[in-house]
Amino acid sequence: MSTKSRYITTTLPYVNARPHIGHALEVVQADALARYWRLMGDEVFFNTGTDEHGQKIYEEAIKAGKEPQTYVDEYAATFDALKMGLNLSNDAFIRTTDLRHIQAAQEMWKRCDAAGDIYKDTFEGLYCVGCERYLTERDLEDGKCPFHPDREPERVTEENYFFRFSKYAGKLTEYLKKEESVIPEVRRKEALQFVENGLTDFSISRRKERLHWGVPVPGDDEHVMYVWFDALANYISTLGWGGDDEKNFENFWVNGETLQMAGKDQVRFQSLMWQAMLISAGVPNTDHIFYHGFITSGGQKMSKSLGNVIDPMALVEKYGTDAVRYFLLRHVHPTEDSDMTEEKFVEAYNANLANGLGNLTARIMKMAEDNLDGPAEIPPPVVFAQEYTDTLERFAFNEALDCVWAQIGALDEKITTTEPFKLIKTNPNEAKQIIAELAQGLYIVGRMLYPFMPETNVAIKEAVKANKKPDTLFARI
Repeated sequence: MSTKSRYITTTLPYVNARPHIGHALEVVQADALARYWRLMGDEVFFNTGTDEHGQKIYEEAIKAGKEPQTYVDEYAATFDALKMGLNLSNDAFIRTTDLRHIQAAQEMWKRCDAAGDIYKDTFEGLYCVGCERYLTERDLEDGKCPFHPDREPERVTEENYFFRFSKYAGKLTEYLKKEESVIPEVRRKEALQFVENGLTDFSISRRKERLHWGVPVPGDDEHVMYVWFDALANYISTLGWGGDDEKNFENFWVNGETLQMAGKDQVRFQSLMWQAMLISAGVPNTDHIFYHGFITSGGQKMSKSLGNVIDPMALVEKYGTDAVRYFLLRHVHPTEDSDMTEEKFVEAYNANLANGLGNLTARIMKMAEDNLDGPAEIPPPVVFAQEYTDTLERFAFNEALDCVWAQIGALDEKITTTEPFKLIKTNPNEAKQIIAELAQGLYIVGRMLYPFMPETNVAIKEAVKANKKPDTLFARI
């Protein structure tokens, strides 16, 4: 068993809408890794939260006739509710309106300023409200932001503070040449190409007369921080950096390994800008920060039957927590675009959960309950098969679950070939031995399912320990 300190964080979703299935994918992936690492003996800190400042938030709050703080409180609660709905094991839920985060963001500003990396200048050009950023000519597609083609970019002239992003091209290139800096490889190459095409300094403030909903800039009452500069600091503010107690920061950031989950379109912001800010602020162990992986999730192509803004809680209510976790982790590719339809969800549910795992559990435990004198001996904790652990070290959640279902298939095959339900009549001792072995194999399947389907893990293991057929795990739909 290893004894590493490991820090894993999702990006912070922007609270201008309720959680959608893409948010659920990211947090469930992170949760599966956190649970797996804990299972392997690591000390883990798992962070998620909400990004709550910026122009989009302010505009949506005004449209809704609410104060921005009231507006973000309501939406933040819907994201925090994912913890229970998706059975997440996160250790922290950081909000960028938290006082401890605001103080850390201001400390980050002061340190970057002290390094000579913040200066005031006038920007004249296009601005995308959807992305909350200024656009250069190379950002445009057909004259519009590629991420918000339905919104006309605003032409603005404004005095802002800027961060010397261009200063760090060399260090960022060095960082991106490490093969594990960004996963998958195609995203790392995209990021490297972006840096090699030339970096431009980016604005990190907005004038209060235009936008007051943000973290105040230290020493200048006329400006608030640009939402990206503010929000990115969450990844260490959640660990206590910049506050009175930096124990978690020392343990998990300075002396531990780190992994950040993000959508495929977030590498520029979440790794490059953030990495440059960390170096500028002199945050310890910066060279190490993303070496252990910055994994990007694929963008999910949703069908009309689900819609891009489907509430994952609605799926949970209809099909159950573990069924949703199972589908996201096995049938949505970890890093590539995937097509998700409710028809595919139901098909996978019936084939692999109801008719597969659920039916196998019922068959084995019915035989055990009827024929064994007591519970089968519980298998001792063992090191998992390397094939299983290798897939998780590569963040291949779908392949890890394929390993589990291979074990399920092997147990089914054993029942078919040995027919203990018939053998019990002619050779009860041998039949009981086979049934006990099947129950032990089922227990191991439950153990392997822990990172992915924690409720099912408990149900299976408790059934084996009690030598009793459980209530139906997954009723066919």
